[in-house]
Amino acid sequence: MRSLALKLTFAFLFIGVTGVAIFALLMGPRTRIEFDQYLSARDQNVMVGFLRDYYASTGSWNGVSQTLALSSIPSSYSHSAIVLDADHRTLIGPRDMVNGSSAPDSMLSNATVITSTSGAIIGYVIFTPINPQGETNRVAAPVGSNGSMTDAITVTNQLAVASPPGPPPENTFFDRLTTAAIISAGATILVALVLGGILARTLTHPLAELTQATQAMAGGKLDQKVKVRSHDEIGTLAKSFNQMSADVARGITLRKQMTADLAHDLRTPLTILSGYTEGLSEERLKGTPALYKVMHDEVKHLQRLVDDLRTLSLADARELPLNKRVIDPRALLEQTGLAFIGQLEQRGLDLRVEAPEALPSISVDTERMTQVLNNLVTNALRYTTQGEIILRAKQAGQYVLLQVSDTGAGIDAEHIPFIFDRFYRADPSRQRSSANGDSSGLGLAIAKAIVEAQDGTISVESTPGHGTTFTITLPIAA
Repeated sequence: MRSLALKLTFAFLFIGVTGVAIFALLMGPRTRIEFDQYLSARDQNVMVGFLRDYYASTGSWNGVSQTLALSSIPSSYSHSAIVLDADHRTLIGPRDMVNGSSAPDSMLSNATVITSTSGAIIGYVIFTPINPQGETNRVAAPVGSNGSMTDAITVTNQLAVASPPGPPPENTFFDRLTTAAIISAGATILVALVLGGILARTLTHPLAELTQATQAMAGGKLDQKVKVRSHDEIGTLAKSFNQMSADVARGITLRKQMTADLAHDLRTPLTILSGYTEGLSEERLKGTPALYKVMHDEVKHLQRLVDDLRTLSLADARELPLNKRVIDPRALLEQTGLAFIGQLEQRGLDLRVEAPEALPSISVDTERMTQVLNNLVTNALRYTTQGEIILRAKQAGQYVLLQVSDTGAGIDAEHIPFIFDRFYRADPSRQRSSANGDSSGLGLAIAKAIVEAQDGTISVESTPGHGTTFTITLPIAA
C-alpha cells in the first residue's frame, strides 16, 4: 500500500474485526452455557414451587406422582427428579428406588428443601443430571442384584447435582453474563492493545529516526540518511529528507567551491593589474596603448564578474527586475542570430533559424532572454569548430520550446548534472578559455536563474563528438 490513510483504515478495520471475533468466540459459548444454566435453575424452581403448592392445596403428598406427570413442567425434570417427604421417604424416584424407602442423610446434602408457607420442612427434591439426549442418567443394578434400595441410592448420590438455595435464577444469569462479558471485553482490549502497539511501533519508528536525523542536522552533522521502510507518505517523507540532506551537503560543498573559484577569478585580474600598476609607479614600465588596453580588459572582466554575481544574488532573493512584454519567439531567435552572424562567418560555421510562422507568443523580458540566448550561442561557438548552429522554436502543449543546438564536441555524461552550477567548468584547469578570455563560469548559472525567474525551465542534452542542445521551456503568453 502506498497510502498511509489506507493503511490506517485497514489497520483499524483489522483491529475492530479481530476484537469482535475474539469477543464473539469468548462470549458466545459462555452465553449459551449460562443461558442453559439459567433455564435449568428456572425450571427447577418451577418444579419446587409446584410441589410446594401441591402440598399446600392437598395437605399431603398423595397422588403427587400422577399430578406431576400431567403438569406443564418439562419431563426432563419431572422424570429425573427424586422427591422425598419430610421423613426422607421416597415419593418419586427412579425405577431402582422403592417408593416409601428411606434415603440416607448423605443424599440430603444435595437436596433442595421444600418448605411450607409457615417455614416448616415438608419435603426434599433432588435433581439428577440430564444427558445430551435429555434422558436421565441411570445406572442399572449390578448383575445378580435384586435392585436393592442401597444400590439405587448409591448410584443416585453419585449423579446428583445440587441446586442449593440462593438468589433468583434471573439475577444469577445476569451476574454470570456480566462477568463473562467483562472477561471477554478484557481479552478483546488486551488483543487490541497488542495490535495497536505493533501498529504504533510501525508508524512511530521511522518518525523517531527522522526526528533523530533532523536533530543531528541541526547540530551540524549534515550527512544524515534514514532508511526508507515503506512507499506511503512516511516513506515519501524519508526519501524527501534524504534528498534534502544530500542537497544541503552538496550546497555546502558548492558554496565552498564557489568561494574558492571566486577567489581564483578575482585573484587573476587583480594580480595582473597589481603587477602593471606597480611597474608603472616605479617607472619600470612605460605606459603604452597596448598596456592600457590589457589593464582595461582586466577591469572590464572584474566588472562583468561583479555584475554576474549581483544578478545571481537578485535571482536568489527573487528580486531580479523583469520588464516583460509579449514577443514572437521567432523574432527573438532571428535577433540573436543576427548578433552572431559575423563571428559565424569568420569561423566558417553556418547558422539556421527553424521556427514556424504561426508560433504562439511568449511573455518575457526581451533583454534578459537575449542575454540567455547570447550566452548559449557563445558556448556553442566556443566548442564548435565545424558544422552549424541551429536556433529552433516549436510549440509543445501550453509551452514554447526555444533550442540552441550545435555540432561541436559535446559534453561528457558525468558533467551534465553540474553544468548549471556556479563556477563549474568541465575543464579541470579552470582557465578562462573563451575566445576573448572573459569566461567567469557563471554564464549558465545566470541563464538558469533568468529562465526560472520567468516561470520557465532550461535543460541540456549532449552526445560527445556529435553536439549539444540546450532547451528553454516557457509558458505561452495569456
